[in-house]
Amino acid sequence: MSDDRRLFSPSTERNRGYILEVLRRVLPDTATVLEVGSGTGEHAVHFCTHIPGLRWQPTDGDRGAIGSITAWISHAGLSNIALPLELELHDETWPLQHADAVVAINVLHYSPWSSTAALFRGAARILPDDGVVYCYGPYRRGNAHTAASNAAFDEWLRSIDPRFGVRDLEAVEAEACRHGLRLDELVEMPANNLSLVFRRRA
Repeated sequence: MSDDRRLFSPSTERNRGYILEVLRRVLPDTATVLEVGSGTGEHAVHFCTHIPGLRWQPTDGDRGAIGSITAWISHAGLSNIALPLELELHDETWPLQHADAVVAINVLHYSPWSSTAALFRGAARILPDDGVVYCYGPYRRGNAHTAASNAAFDEWLRSIDPRFGVRDLEAVEAEACRHGLRLDELVEMPANNLSLVFRRRA
């Protein structure tokens, strides 16, 4: 019986290459990155394999995810990924006092709306001027879904938890602005997803 605790996500395998292209461009060559909602841990390993200058701190609020992330780090044998830490976005104190970037992949739609404010509030505490918040996922634009598949996904999310759902891009941007973060770049991604790149402005 295998004791491999790694979890695998088909969506991660599909999107990680496209996300890597954006991160290569928007992150400094050497950067401390706090990832929230690290999930299986596959993203962290992929990005740190291809951008060795990163110092990556994975986090998650799910202990099952923590086990998978730890297993992925052990399997990869990379020195630029720290062991994962438990983090709830609403925590008043985050495990890092400083980071150059905060990464949230497929987080906002899998959490209550209050988590969006918590993400930007926490990021504003630890980022320097020009620090990056990177968010990836599906978003509504102009108060409408951008594809029928996103509308169906939104309905499915709400069936799991009525607090979940595909967020309005304009509402997310407004929440970021309230915490001193401005939408610097929007990148169209495959499968009707978006990369949102926010920067902290002092």
